[in-house]
Amino acid sequence: MRIEVHGVEPAAPAAAPALDFLLRVHADAPVRALTLATQLRIDADERDYDEDARRRLEGLFGPPETWGRNVSSLLWARTVTHVPAFTGSAPATLTVPCTYDFDVAAATYLHGLPGGEVPLRFLFTGTVFYLDDGRLQAACLPWDTEADHRMPVRAWKELMERHFPRTAWIRLEHDTFDRLYAHRVRHTLLGWDDTVRSLLETSGG
Repeated sequence: MRIEVHGVEPAAPAAAPALDFLLRVHADAPVRALTLATQLRIDADERDYDEDARRRLEGLFGPPETWGRNVSSLLWARTVTHVPAFTGSAPATLTVPCTYDFDVAAATYLHGLPGGEVPLRFLFTGTVFYLDDGRLQAACLPWDTEADHRMPVRAWKELMERHFPRTAWIRLEHDTFDRLYAHRVRHTLLGWDDTVRSLLETSGG
């Protein structure tokens, strides 16, 4: 069995941000069903980075002089896709939820890229169901079933802009949020942007 990735588009309709990767599954024999488990990884060491990108990603990979040992593959997602019966080849859609949580390395990486392409590797496992002399049989996908795809960075950035226009998200502990909220009330600030800006101005940031 061979699996190709030939495109990506925003999942629609979707209440939360997600990308649909468009697959084409090829099989030598008729398939009754396929349960496809995918580990999606970002091969961060398979692209070049300019000075701007290195600055934006320093929090993830460290200073530029350490990138030779620190830049490596990042796990983006694990998904399960069910493909119905087909003969020869069939399309399939692999939906990947996306987050703006900067505690997730993949989100930090994708946000930090100014442009270009993201080198992706799809590692597939799963179970193929087929007929043999009229009896339903099951077999595991070979361990080396995988595919590469270079996703335009704009696919992720445009998705985030659609769901969170001109904003980004950070997660705070309750105690930190309570102190931030108290600062906002004490200084009669209108919104959270004003609150954070006032702290940055005070600290000289």
